[in-house]
Amino acid sequence: MIVVMKTSATKEEVAALMSRVEEVGCKVHPIIGEERTVIGVIGDGTTIDRHQVGRMKGVEQVVPISKPYKSASREYHPEDSVLNINGVMVGGHDLAIMAGPCSVEGRTHMIEIAHACKEAGAKILRGGAYKPRTSPYSFQGLGEEGLRYLAEAREETGMPIVTEVMDPSLVPLVADYADILQIGARNMQNYALLNAVGKSGKAALLKRGMSGTIKEWLLAAEYIMSHGNHNVMLCERGIRTFSQETRNTFDLNAIPVAKQLSHLPVIADPSHATGKWEYVGAVAKGAVAAGADGLIIEVHDEPDQAWSDGRQSLKPERFAKLVTQMRAIAQAVGRDIPEAHMNEAIADLAPA
Repeated sequence: MIVVMKTSATKEEVAALMSRVEEVGCKVHPIIGEERTVIGVIGDGTTIDRHQVGRMKGVEQVVPISKPYKSASREYHPEDSVLNINGVMVGGHDLAIMAGPCSVEGRTHMIEIAHACKEAGAKILRGGAYKPRTSPYSFQGLGEEGLRYLAEAREETGMPIVTEVMDPSLVPLVADYADILQIGARNMQNYALLNAVGKSGKAALLKRGMSGTIKEWLLAAEYIMSHGNHNVMLCERGIRTFSQETRNTFDLNAIPVAKQLSHLPVIADPSHATGKWEYVGAVAKGAVAAGADGLIIEVHDEPDQAWSDGRQSLKPERFAKLVTQMRAIAQAVGRDIPEAHMNEAIADLAPA
């Protein structure tokens, strides 16, 4: 439930209210405004009498939350959440572009790709150090060595990094290097992993499961947020349908629906959605028009030689061209993608 305090409520009355709520085992999340304080109450609703709370001094109104995902619900937090990831804002006026190779393949290559992505307009660097693969014989990632290369690329470019964590036991290690912990589609309902990421306090990029409903997706976010970690981004990456022409079916509906139901930023992943680079641009532009707060796109200088998912990766020049096109669409819907200072090598590349 949400407790709305009176404009005349004193600090002592607010403290008394929070103390009463915590006594019965619920968690509080105060939102201090200029005019009044609003307190979100999370926990088992049967342990607290909302009518009794409503009679406490300083309380103006008690509003029950109908959604099972309390913290992630827009009822709980009516305004859009804006996350600050080491100076990069996600969820505000500007779209956050995340880009980089599917897998970290080496130190020099990672740094070169990072610079190319930044010069094209990316603000956050992606790269996989641990790779969940369908086949046990496929490349599984460089592990901690890959994390070190990502950290070096961050030092070179200043871009925060997002990388996937696959197992609860790996959360402390990955959190030491990464700015954003990515939870892949196969792990959307790995509750032990969700709890571990929540306890880490690190920002999380939560991908929707390939057969996950939007409600299940938001409940997965609730697991992370139930530990007081509200730095969560939702990522739509396509769902499994009967279609075989693309890797997955990108659910464009999910973007406006998720933004209506939740205050959390929504990121689109057109690379994994389509599985084919020639479709990435169209889906990316559609996601911008639908209201996505950012995109995560795979970029590789030699896709044919990529160690994983080269088929869906854009070359740097194609990525740079796409960012320019997305910027025009973003501006048309009242958003923006800030201009990048592109060097001559990128600016002179012919459109592909």
